[in-house]
Amino acid sequence: MEFFKYSKSYDFMKKSPIFVALSLLLMAASIALLLTRGLNYGIDFAGGTVIQVKYDTVAPISQMRTKLKGEKLFDGVTITRFGSDEEVIVRIKTTTQELGSDIGDIARSALTGTGNFEIRRVDIVGPKVGSELREKGIMAMLLAVLGILIYVTFRFEWRFALASVFALIHDVTIALGALSLFAVDINLDILAALLTLLGYSLNDTIIVFDRIREGLRTIKSSVLVDVVNESVTRTLSRTTLTSLTTFFVILTLFAFGGEIIHGFSFTLVVGIIVGTYSSIFVASVVLIYSGFNVSTFRAKEAEKQKLEKEKNDMRAMYEQGTL
Repeated sequence: MEFFKYSKSYDFMKKSPIFVALSLLLMAASIALLLTRGLNYGIDFAGGTVIQVKYDTVAPISQMRTKLKGEKLFDGVTITRFGSDEEVIVRIKTTTQELGSDIGDIARSALTGTGNFEIRRVDIVGPKVGSELREKGIMAMLLAVLGILIYVTFRFEWRFALASVFALIHDVTIALGALSLFAVDINLDILAALLTLLGYSLNDTIIVFDRIREGLRTIKSSVLVDVVNESVTRTLSRTTLTSLTTFFVILTLFAFGGEIIHGFSFTLVVGIIVGTYSSIFVASVVLIYSGFNVSTFRAKEAEKQKLEKEKNDMRAMYEQGTL
């Protein structure tokens, strides 16, 4: 199935200055958000306690705040709705280790008189554990990017690796900016979504680069822009089908998956849009601006083929006993 018949080459790179300006603007806005607003770390990384409370009717948030503020334990408490008007999340910085008693029972006692409710979940993470998880999460991201850099360098060459890593940094930066803008809680599921985004974006970029490398061998033009345009055109149907099917699945999870996976699915919705865009309009543009030379590449390929032919000829002569 093809959305785009390969009958002509689309000039994607003609508008590359616009794409570069858009990407730089989005990255600058994301960095500004991260520096000013920062990320809203959840209990996985910041430590503390989360209590999920379910009421029979609409949760009386103002009354809950009044009741909880009467307890010294709940100083600085935040209460937010969780998926529906009847359900709320209570967040505090205190952990069970600091209390010596069940915080769920304390919350149940403090909320007596606010209506019929049940404590559905109590999650507790100590500040030291949260700090360790945050450090390991950052380390996982850095190691993933380093591994990708090494992999692409060996599979292609350093200019392709540079372009792919820049595209990944572009995608993650914009995704983090969106998380900061909408104040999404950063927990382990968000980290998993970011690592998934790295893999998805890299896969898209590798497919485009593989077709560009193939085009360098088969397309007659010696102008890199022409090779990139024709190669990207050949991958357009595949990219469209893959991105749309993945996007609709993730969008369904975002719309109907519930509050538990809301942050995860939101990160992937943003990531799929940005990752698909960057594979074509960021990675390819960076490759062009990196000074990659088609003639030099073809000369190296010809030399490799010559050496391979000489090796095969010598092997054949040796096997025939004529060497």
